[in-house]
Amino acid sequence: MGTIADNVIATLRANGVTRAYGVPGDSLNGFTEAMRRDGSITWRLVRHEESAAFAAAADAELTGELAVVLGSCGPGNLHLINGLFDAQRSRVPVLAIAAQIPSAEIGSGYFQETHPQNLFQECSVYCEMVSDPTQMPRMLQTAMRAAIQERGVAVLVVPGEVAQAEAVDERVTVIERGRARVVPAADQLDRAAQLLGASKRTTLLVGAGAAGAKDDVLALADRLAAPVVHTLRSKQEIEGDNPFDVGLTGLLGFASGYRAMEEADTVLMLGTDFPYRQFYPQGATFIQVDLRGEHLGRRVPLDLGLVGDVGDTIRALLPLLQPASDRKHLEDAVKHYGKTRDKLDELAQPPKKGIFAKKGQPIHPQYLARLVDEIASDDAVFIPDVGSPVVYAARYLECRGDRRLIGSFIHGSMANALPQAIGAQLAHPGRQVVTLSGDGGLAMLMGELLTVRQHDLPIKIVVLNNSSLNFVELEMKAAGLPGFGTDLHNPDFSQVAEACGIKGFRVTESADLEGSLREAFAHDGPALVDVVTERQEMTIPPAISAEQVKGFTLYALRTVMSGRGDELLDLSRVNLRQIF
Repeated sequence: MGTIADNVIATLRANGVTRAYGVPGDSLNGFTEAMRRDGSITWRLVRHEESAAFAAAADAELTGELAVVLGSCGPGNLHLINGLFDAQRSRVPVLAIAAQIPSAEIGSGYFQETHPQNLFQECSVYCEMVSDPTQMPRMLQTAMRAAIQERGVAVLVVPGEVAQAEAVDERVTVIERGRARVVPAADQLDRAAQLLGASKRTTLLVGAGAAGAKDDVLALADRLAAPVVHTLRSKQEIEGDNPFDVGLTGLLGFASGYRAMEEADTVLMLGTDFPYRQFYPQGATFIQVDLRGEHLGRRVPLDLGLVGDVGDTIRALLPLLQPASDRKHLEDAVKHYGKTRDKLDELAQPPKKGIFAKKGQPIHPQYLARLVDEIASDDAVFIPDVGSPVVYAARYLECRGDRRLIGSFIHGSMANALPQAIGAQLAHPGRQVVTLSGDGGLAMLMGELLTVRQHDLPIKIVVLNNSSLNFVELEMKAAGLPGFGTDLHNPDFSQVAEACGIKGFRVTESADLEGSLREAFAHDGPALVDVVTERQEMTIPPAISAEQVKGFTLYALRTVMSGRGDELLDLSRVNLRQIF
């Protein structure tokens, strides 16, 4: 008879798992030894357990399959929690095995004692402790099924001696994903058709729940003559080759997406839980379609809420709809999108001579993002850090071809890009993986540069180095506050990369940027490009509220009064081009 750990590894192998992420520890010895003996699952060592969880989440998101992460008892698995929160909120299937101290010592204040079954409750769909060998493999199968079916995190807490105990039952079960067709009731579909038929200006707000239903969304947009506003998470699914797309709204969006929403008399929300209530239009009719009924109406009062799969619901709804005779709303929205894109492209240029430039001026981050978009392959996986890199990814990285764009878009954690890139590259060794890393995010988990080198992962790490927590500074300005506590005294990240065995580039002049990026992206192996970008660049949202105007006015006054008027001059110099 084998051990409990042997059975776990055999079950994971039978279910197609070929790699596991983590940092070893003595409480995990049962599992790491079982993995070594089995030989079919590769142990992917990282430098921090938080990175392991982020890597597993990216792996699961890109493959759609179960990913596995392990953490040793106490601090080891506690480090997993941030990455697991991200996986849970992104709704990707991850199995976390959290080792526990010896069962006999639980409750005694033993060395490294925590209670993972309590700690992980909020970031999981299943979280239980195996206290007796007879509970296995049933609990493993239950955990795996929960992660797969509910698309979330399942945590199995296993004391070290239980993992090494003799297995009572050695059955190995293959978990198949159950599928169902979910369509709203006929009378609700009729009501949706009536509301949409009466609408003069319909806009579609399309979220990540529309994954796999792009053709259906386009058919519906054509039938209703409706512009399509996509969320950040649906950008990779909806944006490319879409004549109805008018971009994003919200804090990361731009004017055309915002206007298409504001001009609508009916907004049809498809698979989205877009959280920013201030960007929903006042007085419009709202119809929402979501597979999870508990999400209906969370953001805005609904005239009709439909429980259903987006694709199945659209296919059931289309025969009930007459083609729209008036396409002016769509045509105006698409025309405005073209003008908005032209303005964004104007901003994505190297500094020009004149009042908007000075000698040695840092590089505009818009220009950097546009070049990354041009140079990257059509199957690239882009991963921006939370903060200003997300803004530039949303506005300048085009999801054409088979490109993917993932990140910590709901949980919003710093330092996500590099560890997620590790999981993405391991899941797809032949694809180009590119990060837009903030200097703060990279520094927070900079040890993972060693992981990149150790596993020889050809990730391209592009660093927006503005020596600040830049997005936090912008939030302070909007609140009327001078920047405080946001300065970063950075090293030359290209030299840090070289010290880790990674090809490094340092770019301080716009004229050198394209050549350095092309050389880095063509390099056969990992490469890091440290780009000195403009600190005072403002990521202006598509609509500025009176409170924000008041905040910026107060910021200007307080900045001058604090003796930092030169900062205000720099801010004006850099951002006047966004106004004129």
